[in-house]
Amino acid sequence: MDHDRMPHATLLKFGYPHSLLLEGSHWCVLLRPQQVTLGALVLVSRSDSHSLASLEPAAFAEMGDMTRDIEAALMRFRPFDKLNYLALMMVDPHVHFHVLPRYATLQRHGGVDFTDPGWPAAPELKFATPLDTTQKDALREDLLLAFKQGAVH
Repeated sequence: MDHDRMPHATLLKFGYPHSLLLEGSHWCVLLRPQQVTLGALVLVSRSDSHSLASLEPAAFAEMGDMTRDIEAALMRFRPFDKLNYLALMMVDPHVHFHVLPRYATLQRHGGVDFTDPGWPAAPELKFATPLDTTQKDALREDLLLAFKQGAVH
């Protein structure tokens, strides 16, 4: 995808470019607006494709690098017990994955308690810890730092 091209609706829905943590040629990692769990992200294809199978081979190669960066950064930020990648694409049609770090215990960030009510089963996607703009920006800054400490991109 041409970086000068307008971002598609799914990127915009998840707050691009303000929520951007890591950007590659084929993928963007964004802070998920609704924090289902602490550090919830979205890995969004830059392609206009609505099908995983129709992505270019280069997108799959880069996806490997991006997931390694995601997992290393999240572990630096706050060690998680499990990590879930969910490709639902029910409402937002472009290829994307919800990346949800899972925690067996309560997590605290910026004075806010984050629970994982679905643990150890499937995540509760209708649940989110409410954050104001200042708290969300602080979380993004801390995650950006974790990504910058070792990202390939």
